[in-house]
Amino acid sequence: MNEKGPDRGRVLLAVALAQFTVTMVMSIVNVALPAIRSGLGFAPEQLSWVINAYALVFGGLLLLGGRAADVYGQRRLLVLGAVVFAAASLGGALAQNPAEMIVARVVQGLGAAAMAPAALAVLTTTQREGRERTRALGVYAAVSAVGGAVGVLAGGLLTEFGGWRWVMFVNVPLALAVAWLARRHVPAGAAAGTRRLDVLGGVLGTGGIGLLVLGVVRTNEYAWSSATTLGTLAGAAVLLLAFVLVETRSRVTDPLVRLGLLARRGIGGANLFLLLVCAGQFAGFYFVSLYLQQALGLKPVATGAAFLPFCAGMIVGSAVSTRLLGALSAKALLVPGALVAAAGFGWFALISPTGSFLADILGPSLVAGFGIGVCFVPPTGAATQGLPPHEAGMASALLNSARQIGGALGLAVLVTVQVQHTRGALRSGESPEEAMTSGFGLGLGLAGAILAVAALVAAVVLPGRSRETAPAQASGHVDIPVTEVGR
Repeated sequence: MNEKGPDRGRVLLAVALAQFTVTMVMSIVNVALPAIRSGLGFAPEQLSWVINAYALVFGGLLLLGGRAADVYGQRRLLVLGAVVFAAASLGGALAQNPAEMIVARVVQGLGAAAMAPAALAVLTTTQREGRERTRALGVYAAVSAVGGAVGVLAGGLLTEFGGWRWVMFVNVPLALAVAWLARRHVPAGAAAGTRRLDVLGGVLGTGGIGLLVLGVVRTNEYAWSSATTLGTLAGAAVLLLAFVLVETRSRVTDPLVRLGLLARRGIGGANLFLLLVCAGQFAGFYFVSLYLQQALGLKPVATGAAFLPFCAGMIVGSAVSTRLLGALSAKALLVPGALVAAAGFGWFALISPTGSFLADILGPSLVAGFGIGVCFVPPTGAATQGLPPHEAGMASALLNSARQIGGALGLAVLVTVQVQHTRGALRSGESPEEAMTSGFGLGLGLAGAILAVAALVAAVVLPGRSRETAPAQASGHVDIPVTEVGR
């Protein structure tokens, strides 16, 4: 590494590639699931664990991974997480039976839980406050936004032309590139030797979030009203309540999460906003993907290509948001951005059984994608700006947890509603095509409603630009004290 200081461009490349990889891998296997099932002999009730195993471990360990980055060093955790992720991806590509694939996905989630918060923490501690950091956050938000859509596209292409094993193998060079870039260009930093991990808080927080994600992702097997689901969610509530009590004790000098962060309007509001946006976005992607394949009859590669307008809209929205963030407050961008995204998903709700890509997909994809792109940059900055270096991993883990939990909750709840509506429509005499499409349309409409609620949260909870910081931020040269964040 250059003795004069880090090459911030290459540091940003490492961070962006890390975030792109952990985001893409959440969706890249979706299109390949039928091929994975036939290739490895998965039973129908087992197949969902190819998705759930990753989501469960990733979501459950994010807080612990973020705090570990603060305590042991952000570069160390980023490199370690990337190497673990690469090894797990190779193991999944070489899997010979369902058990080996599920273990590989568990270890992938472990690596991602170290990579994701460490990467964002590296960004916030290496990019200079002002325009440089705003541009870097724009890049980070753009790859976060498009990673899921690119995963669907890549999954379709790789499955159709290379076979399902490539959806796992492609992650190996990406993760190794992250490890190499981080090792070479990210500053080593100083591990917080006087700090230590909050073991009890880690056990309670990880267990509570893990049980919450587990209860949600298994609702396709166990109904929301079943004893299994209710018991799992009750256990999650007990552990999370105990976690809050432990973290607020005066004896905990180095908590896993300093809960006072969430009491700040800027940080708490940004996390809640992003949770809602991801709840709508993840569910929307799911329903559009099913509509393209099951109603329009597109093959995997064509389904992936159909998400290109989503990607284009997100990239443009992220660029616009990044450009305007210096002159406008986060609230001024997030309210219209979420409303535009809500309108796009509302437009999607008008899909028909005899529709087409041009009539039913192209227009709402561009609108929804643009709105979501606008929504990803400001909360990332608001949730991490102005914090001391030893809390960067903590704040980054909170933001990634909001994204992951929001996506899991939104998808589980809306899929349950969609399935129940489709069954009711079939019983009322609608044809299978009509019932299926109306269910997808309802799910997409509700995704839009969630985004409208996100706009309301931004309008009510997030602070506007303060008089003191507005001119400086507009010029791109401001160092915001910790005491001013979220005021």
